[in-house]
Amino acid sequence: MAWHHWEHLTTTDLAAPGFRDAVAVLPVGAVEQHGPHLPLGTDAILVDGVLDAALDRLPDSCLALRLPTQRVGLSPEHAGFAGTLTLDPGTVMAQWTAIGAAVARAGIRRLMLVNGHGGQAAMVDVVAMRLRAEHGMTVARVTYFDLIGGDPAIDGRERRFGWHGGQVETALMLALRPELVRRDRLDDFVSAAESVADRYRELRVEGTAGLGWMAEDLNPSGATGNAAAATEAIGRHLLDRVAGRLAVLIGELHAFEGFGG
Repeated sequence: MAWHHWEHLTTTDLAAPGFRDAVAVLPVGAVEQHGPHLPLGTDAILVDGVLDAALDRLPDSCLALRLPTQRVGLSPEHAGFAGTLTLDPGTVMAQWTAIGAAVARAGIRRLMLVNGHGGQAAMVDVVAMRLRAEHGMTVARVTYFDLIGGDPAIDGRERRFGWHGGQVETALMLALRPELVRRDRLDDFVSAAESVADRYRELRVEGTAGLGWMAEDLNPSGATGNAAAATEAIGRHLLDRVAGRLAVLIGELHAFEGFGG
């Protein structure tokens, strides 16, 4: 087996020399509204599903240690909707950094942060930098849905504006946890970000010059994107693409020999 659950090991296991070169992987999700059709735990569910699929693709030569998923993250932009759970930025920063520091104390120097919520991607970047600066760790970070890239299964409009509860997340949920998708509530949740992009030359909701926003600013449902276009087949295709690329990333971090190597 190329990977282990951190919490299933004993302290004696982790102290063994064979684990020194392992890659620890910390998945961070969120519990927040995802419109009328997807469950509150969508981000945590999907980061778990994508990561597990990636870990199962690792060769035996690449040892990974899966840390417990951090299910509640930074979601203030969704706080206006019932059910959203959010920590404050300082708590998130302290918690994730402390987990990384504990990994370093165990003698493991490589850490991959796998993020499932776009609203906390900047926080993930800062945690990675702190762990490098304060503990000398080699830390890579990725938001899993960025690994979809320009896949033709998702059209340009959806890639630009379908950020939250749209085709991508709905399709992945149909592939991983279809019983949790309210199919009778699927719709094309048009984002106000489209109107902003049409009206202004440079100003955008997201991008080089982006606005601060709350979910209700973009669509009163809390979702954005064409969830009605999602299918299980698209979800399986995206899962295979993302898990494959994530497995390569973990393998490359395992083989990484330094910035000058």
